[in-house]
Amino acid sequence: MVSCSTLPTGSLRSSDDGRQNDYGSYQHVGTFIPRQVVNVLCGIRPKLYGDGRNVRDWIYTEDHSSVVWAILMRGVPGETYRVGADGERDNITVMRDILAAMGQAPDAFDWVHDRPGHDRRYAIDSSKLRRELGWMPAHTDFAEGLAATIEWYRANEDWWRPAKEATEAKYAAQGQ
Repeated sequence: MVSCSTLPTGSLRSSDDGRQNDYGSYQHVGTFIPRQVVNVLCGIRPKLYGDGRNVRDWIYTEDHSSVVWAILMRGVPGETYRVGADGERDNITVMRDILAAMGQAPDAFDWVHDRPGHDRRYAIDSSKLRRELGWMPAHTDFAEGLAATIEWYRANEDWWRPAKEATEAKYAAQGQ
């Protein structure tokens, strides 16, 4: 039996320090892209915080999984690797990309007050990860990944529907 204390460890840091700006299958309906997609699927107008100029480095879920695997297999114990996919986009652009991909007008969303303390930009320098481990994102075409994400949510309503009501109730209680 292997004790967890004897395993070599390292760490990774995503562009939002753990809250993940992932897109793809199996993302919780409370995160930005899935929430907007399922709102449109449910006939609910999506919501955009503040002025929509908050920038995130988006990473496709399969790429995020592959980077975790790369760190586990080739990472140096005790090292920290910053994870980024060179996918920086502001939220209003992502919102309009979602709406366009789903056949909606570019202004078919509601503006809501910004969250307190909402960071303007999550940026990361992943050059160490790429240089030392040779990892590169495989999914660099955002439109293609977004289309696959939308299709996944269309085809898997049984997976996300149970969490939708509770998530929206939580946001409503917060005035969002």
